[in-house]
Formats: sequence, C-alpha cells, structure tokens
Amino acid sequence: MNSKLDRRKKYTRMVLKESLMKLLKVKSISTVTVKEICALADINRSTFYSHYQDQFDLLNQIEEEIIEDMNETLTAYNFNQDEETLKMIEKIVEYVAENSDVCSTLFNEHGDSSFKKRIMKVASEHTVKNALSIYPIDSEISEYVSIFAISGSIHLLENWLKNGMDKPPKEMAELISNLTNKGLSYLQE
Repeated sequence: MNSKLDRRKKYTRMVLKESLMKLLKVKSISTVTVKEICALADINRSTFYSHYQDQFDLLNQIEEEIIEDMNETLTAYNFNQDEETLKMIEKIVEYVAENSDVCSTLFNEHGDSSFKKRIMKVASEHTVKNALSIYPIDSEISEYVSIFAISGSIHLLENWLKNGMDKPPKEMAELISNLTNKGLSYLQE
C-alpha cells in the first residue's frame, strides 16, 4: 500500500512539474496560476496544495533539484587536473542535454531570473577556490574572472539549447573549456 502511495505521489509531482514547464514556455511565472497548472495536469487544487504552497514553491523545487544535481556533479571532480575539469564540464553539458527541455525553459525569458544567479553562485563556489590553487590569480580580481568565465559558459549553453543542441555535448564541453582556459587566443591555434 505504501509503495503504491509513493508511486502516486511521484507521478503527481512529475505531472505538476511538467505542466508548469509547459506554461513557462509561453508565460512568466508571475502570470501562471495554480488553477492553470492543475487544469493542465488534470489534478485538483487540493492535491496540488498537499504537495506545494503555490506555483513559486513548485518552481523553486524544480530549480533546487537541478542545483542539487549540479552540486553533486561539481563535487565529484578534482579541478586541479585539466582532464578532470574537462570531464566535469562534459558531465554538466550532458546533464543540460538530458534535461534540455527543463533547462531551456528555466533559462528563457519566462523563467525565474534568479535561477541563473543561483547557478552562477554554485559554479563560482566550486571553481574559484580551485582556480586559485591552479592559476596565480590575484584574489582581488578572482571574483571578476569567475563571473566572466561562468556567465560566458552559461550563455554558451543557453545559445546551444536555442540552436537545438547543434553540436555534440563533448564538443561544447571542449569549447567551453578552451575558451575558459585560453580565452580568444584559443581561436588562433
């Protein structure tokens, strides 16, 4: 009985998340209503409220799952080695590819604008401290270097998603790694 309830709970949450993602493709979170989510999911509102407080709570849960996955991926690698850094970037790009629908929706103009900032903060926490141990960067400018590298990488991934993932994840990871490590001089090689 308990496993049946767990399956039903998982199914309900999955349908609600998918419904919100469909709505966010065409409208911003501030204009989405719980009534719309429930109608699309074919779930009644009392069931919705037994899982989430409102549409913002549902969106926050979706974002938290992505950030948690990203944290796990970033913690699994040793940034002191170039091969490990490339593998880590590949894993993140593969994750974005596997979750392209959700990622492109969260990155679009209807998604939560604070999501990119949260992603940047997580990436920064993992990369800055490790970059300082590899590269002799003045601690006063390390924050700027981090913002430049991370925001550039996020925008590359956004554009890649908009272009229908026209390049394989491995190629995108190599491009991000090369541009981050070598800058525009990489293009002259």
